Amino acid sequence: MRFRRRLPILIGVLLVAATLAIVVFLRKHAPPEAARLLPAADGFLYINFRGLRHSNLSGQLPPVARDPDYEQFIQATGFQFENDLQEAAFAIHYPVRGAGDLHYSEVFVAKIQGERLREYLHRIASSVESYRSTDIFSIPIEGRTLRVAILGVNTVAASNQADPEVIRGMIDRSRKLASPFGGPSLLRKYYKYVPVAERYVPYASLCWTVFRVDPAAVGAAAGPSELSALFSKPAVVVGSVGSISHLNKVSFQAEAFTDDEDEAKRVADQLNTLLSVFRLGEKTVRQPAQDPDIQQVFDSLQVRQKGDRTVLTASIPPKVIRKLLTGPPETEGSRPAPDKSTAPQGNTK
Repeated sequence: MRFRRRLPILIGVLLVAATLAIVVFLRKHAPPEAARLLPAADGFLYINFRGLRHSNLSGQLPPVARDPDYEQFIQATGFQFENDLQEAAFAIHYPVRGAGDLHYSEVFVAKIQGERLREYLHRIASSVESYRSTDIFSIPIEGRTLRVAILGVNTVAASNQADPEVIRGMIDRSRKLASPFGGPSLLRKYYKYVPVAERYVPYASLCWTVFRVDPAAVGAAAGPSELSALFSKPAVVVGSVGSISHLNKVSFQAEAFTDDEDEAKRVADQLNTLLSVFRLGEKTVRQPAQDPDIQQVFDSLQVRQKGDRTVLTASIPPKVIRKLLTGPPETEGSRPAPDKSTAPQGNTK
């Protein structure tokens, strides 16, 4: 009898435990919460600054040059992008019917001083709207209106979309419990193709992107012009950069989903042809000053077809990341020559 009485309780506990396990599993494979707060868009970009600092791929970077406007921002808010920014997620909105420029929506996760940032936004905003107990600051910038909202103790959202419902939707999503089922449909569909820790251990995903390419569209609505020329049909590209710490290298992968095996083969053949021409040109020219680290990246490039997908991979030495962030080293020839007119003159007598 006691067992029968406890059976419903036991079943209830097991159901709760199973539900929690499913939610944890789904959250583990869902996009980061910052990205799930973004609105529907044509492209997405996520940068894990916390992982970039932890991997130490950038090494010791030189101090960031601060212009007067940035210095004023730091003094007012106490926030420094190079030290305090942890995550950044961007939604890229293509122009309607190809007319106009790209628009963006962003979510930043960072160490912020909420009151100081709020006071600063009040000073520069042309108007402030309250929506669901959250202030939306409208800031005029270069003929557009940038709307900014502080979503939490460490999260800020912004959008320069003309429709105010975009920023309001981001506020609505932030007020709900973090759901592994949330986020824009394009991101939910293709995020599973971003390499994750199960493939490489330990593996830190530093940056990834998902965006549409439509060669039939006009202007910015076609997607990145350098890539849209490769395709004859609409496609979705998933790109990622990740750190494999125990191998001391950075992996790059770009995967194009064409939904057509013939199109995937055509794109793969075109990329392989471009690589062959480039490598042949490298051997012909034989530049002795070619950076060996950059050369290693090009040598590691590989293109292959997987059904209706085209996959481009490469291995990037950490030295290349540091060089990209710090710029080329100063050489003797790059230093400015001394001004002889101001140099001390010797005795001419």
